[in-house]
Amino acid sequence: MNLSYWERTSWFSNIDFTIVGSGIVGLNCALELRLKHPKARILILEKGKLPQGASTKNAGFACFGSISEILSDLKIHSEQEVLQLVQDRFDGIQSLRTLLGDDAIGYQNNGGHELFLNQDVALYESCLKELTRVNELLQPVFKNDAFKVTPNSFNFNGIRSNYISQVFEGQINTGKMMSALVQLAQQKGITIVNSTQVHSFEDVGAKVIVRTNDLEFTTKKLLIATNGFAAQLLSEKVKPARAQVLITKPIKDLHIKGTFHLEEGYYYFRNIDNRILLGGGRNLDFKTEETTEFGTTRLVENKLQGLLKSVILPKTVFEIDYSWSGIMGVGKQKKPILKQLSGNVACGVRLGGMGIAIGSTIGKKLANTLD
Repeated sequence: MNLSYWERTSWFSNIDFTIVGSGIVGLNCALELRLKHPKARILILEKGKLPQGASTKNAGFACFGSISEILSDLKIHSEQEVLQLVQDRFDGIQSLRTLLGDDAIGYQNNGGHELFLNQDVALYESCLKELTRVNELLQPVFKNDAFKVTPNSFNFNGIRSNYISQVFEGQINTGKMMSALVQLAQQKGITIVNSTQVHSFEDVGAKVIVRTNDLEFTTKKLLIATNGFAAQLLSEKVKPARAQVLITKPIKDLHIKGTFHLEEGYYYFRNIDNRILLGGGRNLDFKTEETTEFGTTRLVENKLQGLLKSVILPKTVFEIDYSWSGIMGVGKQKKPILKQLSGNVACGVRLGGMGIAIGSTIGKKLANTLD
């Protein structure tokens, strides 16, 4: 880029902190840095026109994990690790609500519900069997029973007669939340430059050289918050995971309210503006969905539409309005990667599909890694 004197001195000179990624983690990192360093020059670089990845493309679930997900996690994590995972998710949601306010993020506590298809007898019975154990494990977080059995009040088809509900889960308006975060960051004097992709960086001791698609500059500290795209910049073990989503046109007198999970969380849906938003299906073809390419596939779209017709809205006429996808960052472990990479570089990535729940706390922790 052929920068003018004004552009160079106003946007890319004397930078104290540069953050790569303007999603939930990056913005919260910047806001925490502003609290710690009121006079610092803080720059956020975003490769998309909007916060690209998952932060503006998710389903808007303020969730802590369905009971089948908790039980699955207990197979590969200790009870203390699972408890900490849920605690981090709970703390993250509360932090986000405190920072922006419930109205600004469209927060509603309508509960979360796990549905079990009629053929999933073994999974349903194992979750019922472990209900008391899981509630006791999570008592330190919720101070009460988190899970309970509730009837199929929304008349979904082809499922067991009861849900297993998470009474503390809620939903947010993702667009309102991200817009509020961006506005707050700008009010705090944080500079956000969009359509700028970082290709490489080099920590040379007193500073970090940052190379983008069309310019090079230096910064004192570099913090990487690119989550699903982390492998493009780092050697950390983060796999991209595309999540496909579709939404119906408004449905008259839609009575469904809350967040819902099916098939161990591989499918999820909710109400929003008298519509049903439904996502998931990467379990149909894990290899294809392990990509950083946005887009949708006929395989997944057909499955999602089939679930709408057969399970979610079996007696309701509906039309699909449009579809999209987001890119998550996942790995064998649910614990995010939060670490210092060199003297002046750190990262906060691999949020495992829980960006809304833990993004704010990971962002704050990332801001404190280079002290």
